[in-house]
Amino acid sequence: MKKFIETIKNIWSIEDLRARIITTIGLLLVYRLGSYVVIPGVDSAALEAANSSNSSGGLLDLINIFAGGAFSRASIFALGIMPYISASIAIQLLGMAIPYFQRLQKEGESGRRKINQITRFLTIAITGFQAPGYVATQITNNPGVVVDAGPMWWFSTILLLITGTMFVMWIGERITEKGIGNGISLLIMIGIVANLPSAFIFEVASRFGIGGVGGPIVLLIEVAFLLLVIVLSILLVQGTRKIPVQYAKRIVGNKQYGGVRQYIPLKVNAAGVMPIIFAQAIMFVPITLAGFSESSVTSWFVTTFSNPSGFAYNLTFAIMIIVFTYFYTAVTINPNQMADDMKRNGGFIPGIKPGKKTAEFIDDVMSRITLPGSIFLALVAILPAFAIIAGVNNSFAYFYGGTSLLIMVGVVLDTLQQIESHLLMRHYDGLMKTGRIKGRTGGGVGMA
Repeated sequence: MKKFIETIKNIWSIEDLRARIITTIGLLLVYRLGSYVVIPGVDSAALEAANSSNSSGGLLDLINIFAGGAFSRASIFALGIMPYISASIAIQLLGMAIPYFQRLQKEGESGRRKINQITRFLTIAITGFQAPGYVATQITNNPGVVVDAGPMWWFSTILLLITGTMFVMWIGERITEKGIGNGISLLIMIGIVANLPSAFIFEVASRFGIGGVGGPIVLLIEVAFLLLVIVLSILLVQGTRKIPVQYAKRIVGNKQYGGVRQYIPLKVNAAGVMPIIFAQAIMFVPITLAGFSESSVTSWFVTTFSNPSGFAYNLTFAIMIIVFTYFYTAVTINPNQMADDMKRNGGFIPGIKPGKKTAEFIDDVMSRITLPGSIFLALVAILPAFAIIAGVNNSFAYFYGGTSLLIMVGVVLDTLQQIESHLLMRHYDGLMKTGRIKGRTGGGVGMA
């Protein structure tokens, strides 16, 4: 406890770090307050009653978790940061296939500014496409929610949703620039964490309330298992396979360069949470399309694959995650480029010929470590289903795995790593007695 208090004092004594933390907390508070501002013309009480009787499930629940409940409350921040994330993913995929974006990625700071500008315009386009769909499916389809759903109300609501998303994006960028941690990731995490207290209270009530089952013993077992899952998720996020690289000695004037051994850290889970997001999005599309048909086959399909705790749903979900992990790792990590960069800088892997043989070796190592990483990622993704089967309420079960848990673990590690860097830079002790905190991006490829 004494060490903890001393660390807090050290953090607060650094003026720059203190200002960054206060800025981050202030901007996150603005974001949370904005998520409770309801769109003008919407009856919040009628909307809450409609939401309590209708269970959307699937991807909509995931979006609502990321938005901190603003999606279901018809807030001005209802679409949250998700359109910006969709635009970022699209630009990232375009950078792998279109030469123009590849050139921008290699132009340094000027190229990064152009990519950011294109991403912002694409965010506006995506939000403009999603906003009418959101209003039609989540607001106006519930009778009595909107007092007067005229053309002017539609126009102002869509414009307000686009403005809200752009403002949330601006908050994220300001946190990244003036605050501590990655702003976009922190906004997602704060939305997820906002649901944790109410979910835990519901779980406690289900164990201790009237008709409660299990009592304190079961609740302690659930908390202990949740802590175990968090530890395993940290291992998954930080797990790396280090490949030794030797650099040749070079004499320039009176100085010697190279001649030291370094390592290439290959992440066990190089794809981050992207395979889970892709799998959930793709599984939601056929269910939506099948919902327009009334045949018995499509009815069975919708019923089967709309049950998050069902066997068919989780088996298909796990297989798709494994496949997408291999796909995303293959498109984000280029062994040939790594081998060329090593050869250009006079580096080589001991016992492996430079060039093609090095690329084949790196590709072989990535294939071997991606298999257990993808299986572990799939297991973490379907853990909430096992928690639901074990009797945990649905809202609390979401924190036993899946995208929510992996994002929380990754963002917390990244933020703590930045705080520790500020402490070490000013000759203070780190946050831990032994070792250093490693974030998702510590030498490997992680989720943006």
